[in-house]
Amino acid sequence: MPGVLTKVTDTLSAVRVMVRSGLVPFPRLDHGIASIRAVEKYGPFAGPVHAHVNAGLDAVALVDEHGQLTYSELEGRSNALARAWSAEGMTTGSVIGAMCRNHRGLLVTMLAAAKLGNKLVLMNTGFAAPQLVDVAAREQVGSFVYDEEFAAVADGLPGDVRRYLAWGRATERAPHLDALIARQTSAPVDPPAVHGSFVLLTSGTTGTPKGAPRERTTPLASAQFLDRVPLRRGQTMVMAAPAFHGTGLSQLGLALALGQTVVMQRRFDPLQAVDLVASNRADSLVVVPTMLQRIVDLGPDVLSGYDTTNLSIVFAAGSAISPDLSRRTAEAFGPVLYNLYGSTECAVATVATPADMARAPGTAGRAPVTCHVALYDDNGTRISEPGVIGRIFVSSGLSFNGYTDGRDKERIDGLLSTGDVGHFDEDGLLFVDGRDDDMIVSGGENVYPLEVENLLAEHPDVADAAVVGVEDVEFGHRLRAFVVTVDGAPQDEQALRSHVKEHLARYKVPRDVVFLDELPRNATGKLLRRVLHDWESPDV
Repeated sequence: MPGVLTKVTDTLSAVRVMVRSGLVPFPRLDHGIASIRAVEKYGPFAGPVHAHVNAGLDAVALVDEHGQLTYSELEGRSNALARAWSAEGMTTGSVIGAMCRNHRGLLVTMLAAAKLGNKLVLMNTGFAAPQLVDVAAREQVGSFVYDEEFAAVADGLPGDVRRYLAWGRATERAPHLDALIARQTSAPVDPPAVHGSFVLLTSGTTGTPKGAPRERTTPLASAQFLDRVPLRRGQTMVMAAPAFHGTGLSQLGLALALGQTVVMQRRFDPLQAVDLVASNRADSLVVVPTMLQRIVDLGPDVLSGYDTTNLSIVFAAGSAISPDLSRRTAEAFGPVLYNLYGSTECAVATVATPADMARAPGTAGRAPVTCHVALYDDNGTRISEPGVIGRIFVSSGLSFNGYTDGRDKERIDGLLSTGDVGHFDEDGLLFVDGRDDDMIVSGGENVYPLEVENLLAEHPDVADAAVVGVEDVEFGHRLRAFVVTVDGAPQDEQALRSHVKEHLARYKVPRDVVFLDELPRNATGKLLRRVLHDWESPDV
């Protein structure tokens, strides 16, 4: 656990980062102080918007398929919605569920919920009805905001859950948010007695996702993202990552705090994302790694038709980025890729800059200010030597305090387990070697599938790859690779096995190679490894 001196140093470093980024604008420190006070009243999402409007910021806050919203319009709409919900009986502590794609309805819902002191549960848009019902019951959701396309899923909720439509055609059962907003004044609302909060959900690759609450946080936590990523005031951000996910949510909050313009798309399309970057002269693009993979897969002939020279930041998080994808991104857009390593539970652990990844492809980078990362062995002893693999533990001002069902992750010395294993190199850069529970023992040797996945991804015939361990009578376990080939490429199992054998030890060569049309992933692009573990074929 960081000591008193470390905490003081962290605070001073965080303040310097906030000033450098413009979050505390110099010399107009009065605006920065007003923003901090607004955050204290309304929380980290609604507070900055309120402060910007009071300071007279005349800028576009959001661009979506319905057009533009200025900061003043965003503030007014959220005030009206908060007032409408209050008139319908919502009070401080009421729980709202939201199942929405990226658009103004979701953002206004976030702001209005904060102004009422509500708890907002951000549902995964990939949920089937049983998952939604289970999560809503566990989190005690009393009101539900959703897009028309999710109406059939929402039908599974109990009849006493209030329903509101955020996108699409209203029904008698579910009035549209716009109708509620139109009936109320946009005048400011009083701050809530208790801050509102978010509940983020784990990826849910197996079973019902767990709830990870995001309670009140210090404004200094913003420095974790701004320390190593050059987001600045007044820029334009294209938000391709889903805002219900920690990646999208964190960067959306930062963009609003910096008075940026956020361009949203409801459904991700790689070509549309590039077009939005070009047409809006965007400074940053926020993605999850599978989105980035699909963008660079467009190839230089397509990408060269769009002017993306203003793009200085591609922010990616949510899963590992292979060395191959890092190199291809640099070839396509230049040195712009910033890769954040963290989790729903711990938030930020490390950030890799373009310079880090150019020097050490595949690295997760270094811990930014106020974050601390350490490795421990299975006995809880701290590992200090470079090159030694250990379990990754993190301390972050944004780390959660336990799941909403009362469970928690392992903690050592005040640091939280990420569930991953990794190592530091001689320069202190972190490398994530895989999930703690993904390691297999094959013929007496420890094997982490991620290393083999990254190598397969570098083969010119491979578009996507995943590797899992399966039981084996002779060796205990063996590796099975699942591969998606590039269009027109041969499905040559022996060639891929030989490729691995040329670069890695014999016991790391997959015994089986299975070719698929696509890998199973959830709505945030995270690989569903359990599906691959359970995969069966008479041919294998």
